[in-house]
Amino acid sequence: MHAQNTIDALLSQLNTVMEGKPDQVRDGVACLLAGGHLLIEDVPGVGKTTLAHALAHSFGLQFSRVQFTADLMPSDLTGVSIYDRGREAFVFHPGPVFAQVLLADEINRASPKTQSALLEAMEERQVTAEGRTHSLPAPFFVIATQNPLEQLGTFPLPESQLDRFLMRISLGYPSRDAERRLLAGNGRRAAADALQPVITQEQLQQLQAAALAVHTSDALLNYVQDLIEATRSGQWFAQGLSPRAGIALLRAAKAIALMEGRDYVAPDDVQAILPQVMAHRLVPVGHAGRGAVEQVRAMMQSVPLS
Repeated sequence: MHAQNTIDALLSQLNTVMEGKPDQVRDGVACLLAGGHLLIEDVPGVGKTTLAHALAHSFGLQFSRVQFTADLMPSDLTGVSIYDRGREAFVFHPGPVFAQVLLADEINRASPKTQSALLEAMEERQVTAEGRTHSLPAPFFVIATQNPLEQLGTFPLPESQLDRFLMRISLGYPSRDAERRLLAGNGRRAAADALQPVITQEQLQQLQAAALAVHTSDALLNYVQDLIEATRSGQWFAQGLSPRAGIALLRAAKAIALMEGRDYVAPDDVQAILPQVMAHRLVPVGHAGRGAVEQVRAMMQSVPLS
């Protein structure tokens, strides 16, 4: 009950800032409870950065923000060694990646070389610079925003990096009523920056442990395997999901179940999170005639429950 009260308070605070976007707020919280990294993709100006700020403030974690640009260098993220004349040695100065939450704003405006500098950090929670390995703070989350690839000045994220994001979500345009409130209130960015932490780091770790402990039955695992095998059939996608993606799907579904107040994963939990976890990892077959999210949903409808 205590965990449920904490989650409800967290969702309530976030929804005061992100009006009319309860599903996206739920997905963002589930992603962080599952210990994953979050990619928010949409056109500029719909609240991607506001949601990222709201999540970071509400979780009460140390965070830093980096505006990704074409001239951003890998060392601008990871840090650089500078010669200290007093010590007569080079001293490593950590970059902004050494935070518990890294907000990578417009990540696909940086060059692929700079984007790939995050790979080790996202996967191993460490950074190797000039032959030395430096551990990152725990917990460590990357919340990245990106603009649609058809916009000028963007570079596609490498497939290996996309796979490191547990989820990709899209906010979409607000409803007419929500947009009217935004216009009357001059936006929500200041409100997001003023949010106070709802949970402590210890409570976050307890919630993450509780999410991992959520039960998955044999029947549920069979259903997840059927979904994964469907992606590999060649009927829906050019290439199928990896085992790592299957593990990510289960972690996300467990977080959703915990947020719903259950200690077991139901098929509805998997279906609720499937497009957000799968779509950015998959490329529809050439004759599909629809995007990855729509293709995932169509495939899901074709896979019966075990």
